[in-house]
Amino acid sequence: MAQVSPRSQIEPFRVMDIVGLAHERQRTHGDAIMLCVGQPAAVLPDSVARAAANADHGYTPVAGLPELRERIARWHRETYGVDTRADNVVVTTGSSGGLVALFVACLSAGDHIAITDPGYPAYRNTAKALDVAVDIVPVGPEDHYQPSPELFERFAPQARAAIVTSPANPTGTIIAPEQLGRLCRWAEEKDVWLISDEIYHGLSFGPETATARSFSQSAIVVGSMSKYFTMTGWRVGWLILPDELVEPVKNVQGNLALCPPAVGQYAALAAFDDTASFDELAARYATNLEVALPALEKMGFSVPVAPDGSFYIWADGAQLTNDSQKFCADLLDATGVALAPGVDFSASRTHVRLSLCGRTEDLVAALERMQEWIKNS
Repeated sequence: MAQVSPRSQIEPFRVMDIVGLAHERQRTHGDAIMLCVGQPAAVLPDSVARAAANADHGYTPVAGLPELRERIARWHRETYGVDTRADNVVVTTGSSGGLVALFVACLSAGDHIAITDPGYPAYRNTAKALDVAVDIVPVGPEDHYQPSPELFERFAPQARAAIVTSPANPTGTIIAPEQLGRLCRWAEEKDVWLISDEIYHGLSFGPETATARSFSQSAIVVGSMSKYFTMTGWRVGWLILPDELVEPVKNVQGNLALCPPAVGQYAALAAFDDTASFDELAARYATNLEVALPALEKMGFSVPVAPDGSFYIWADGAQLTNDSQKFCADLLDATGVALAPGVDFSASRTHVRLSLCGRTEDLVAALERMQEWIKNS
């Protein structure tokens, strides 16, 4: 009998199981509130819909529409004051598709990659599926949930690549510019590919979000239309690459996907020119944070480091549970409120992640239900 490859024996993305249960709850009860997923509750500008309606539906160049590559490069130049050329931009099928192409292009089977705990689970699962060894680098409140050269040296001395995320998922913390500069210098000195996931840029509650390309032209930047631009289902992301990685990534992407989704690329072009509504949403997330933090602490959750950006809260429920997966399932079953269990993001069994990107009135209702359920449990 033919055998399934052991490379496919990776952990599921458990939050998607919760999403499925939440959709079923909505179908049967009509009362689900989804605080479990980074899906902004937003209506896109009319200009984006018009661009999509008028889009060419055929294949685009492998690296994306030339005009979109140039628009991304211009946005990067204008936002950060960094010399960014369109030739170094590769548009991808979401940031997730970009990471697959990138890992294939810059890592071989048996190479090591440094990934933080807590951190986004698809990093480690994708690496494992490609037979890349994952070196987990624990980061805690004392580290602002962010890595340092010293932590990478201690926990991942064999790393050929290292991922940093700012603002981070699930913690929302931002790497200070001087720390990001230190990480870039460390990577250059050690011949390590530094991969900077910047998909939550534009969503800061105050601190500066620097790009790794300000400090090193060898750094790799991952970007996306999903978070600040709220275009999750359009599946458009990008990579800003050093010269030597552009052709390898294009070759991998050309064989995996042929090209990024055409309709999404035309819609993305329009979104770059109509950002006022996205800035308004970012302000709503800040309001939601002010609502959620005191309510969570009143319930018994601990948030030792408040998020600097993104739209997540990483909350420790050690006073309430030692099994976040069961806690989230029971909460959903009893109240219709869906949270993400922390086991997706960390070895911790007591954390949960809340998403703040929905409507404020829905968040308030969800917090009230949670408070009542916890009080009566």
